[in-house]
Formats: sequence, structure tokens, C-alpha cells
Amino acid sequence: MNRISEVSFRAVSLTTASRFAEASELYRAVFGYLDPAYGLNPRLLGALASNGGSVVGILDGTDKLVAFAYGFCGTDRRGFYHYSQSAVVAADQQGHGLGRMLKHAQREVALSHGMSRMRWTYDPMQLRNAHFNLDVLGARGRWFAPDMYGPGTDRVIVEWDLTREQPKPVDEAELTELVLPADPAELRTSFEALLAKDLVAVSCRRLPDGNGAYYFGAADA
Repeated sequence: MNRISEVSFRAVSLTTASRFAEASELYRAVFGYLDPAYGLNPRLLGALASNGGSVVGILDGTDKLVAFAYGFCGTDRRGFYHYSQSAVVAADQQGHGLGRMLKHAQREVALSHGMSRMRWTYDPMQLRNAHFNLDVLGARGRWFAPDMYGPGTDRVIVEWDLTREQPKPVDEAELTELVLPADPAELRTSFEALLAKDLVAVSCRRLPDGNGAYYFGAADA
């Protein structure tokens, strides 16, 4: 039986010092961070929660925190947006839809503060994440950030229209396909070239041969 049917999960905003500490511990456990430099300060989470940021979590039936995400307000020439910095799900709870619950909980926080857009990044070589971001949520890959966190950490920056309840349908006949190359450098070059043509990544799917492909469409798709 699927575990999701056995356990009752609920999304909440985290507001107490004990929950912030629990979130910080979960963050380290999921990413396997041992170096304190890569930790997450519980006091920072408290400051974000009190000043327009999002600190949301998923509790299981025993009130244990099994997933959490945090973000903050960003701005550019187009106005304000919510930036989702990180989302983590406990290893034994992954694959049960908790990531989607987290993003929608962040969406509610962002909307409550008057923001209609959310951004975050992901590794373009990770097909599962790409499919979730683009196809399941309906976000759009609008920018490419080479070596965002240092060499070998290319990231796609996606933007999610929070005013839409469901992903906007796209016309597959008008999409441009980019089969995922084995070399990340080649993917970077191809991705950036398509974005330079005012296209955005709208989908990522697994092909019958096991490889993956991105699909690009008009910027307003």
C-alpha cells in the first residue's frame, strides 16, 4: 500500500524556535551537510517568518516535521517576486507528493503578501526535478545561471505564475525539442542559445529510449 494513503500529512507555516531548529536539522540530514558553513541558522528562519518570508513545513500524523521549505522576497525591474531558496523532504518520505505540497504552501504565503510570481533554481541535468517544476507545477525556465554556486553547479532559474491554479496548456506542435546531452557543457550552450531566441523551457520528459528532452516555447507560454 502506498505510504501516502497510510499517513495523514498537513502543510503548516513554521513559527516557533523549536520548529526552526527541527527544520535546520532536517536540512542537514537531507543534504548530508557536516560542515557548519553549509548549515541553516534557525534564527534566520525566524527572521524570515516574521518579515514576509516563507518558512513552511509538512507534518506527518505524529506531528513530526518530514519536509520543509523557505524563501524570501526578491525584486527586479519587473517588480517583486517570492524566491524559494530551498525545499527538502525526508529520505523516507520522498516520492509521495510532499514537494508539491510544499510549493503550494509557499504559494499561499507569497499570495498573502501580494506577490504573484515565485522563482527558484534547479540542476538542469536532474530530469525528475525538471519535469516536476515545468510539467507538474507549470513553472517556466526563463534564465540560465552558469556555475551559480561554483564550478559545475549550473542552474536553471524558473518562474511560476502564482495566479494560475493549474499549468497553462502548451501547443506541442510549436515546441522546440532539446534532447538532453551527456555533457553538461553542451547542455549549457544549447539551453542558453534557445533562451536567447526569447524561448523558455516549458516541459521536460523522458523519451522512449530512456533519455530525456526539454521542450521550449514562446516566452508567454
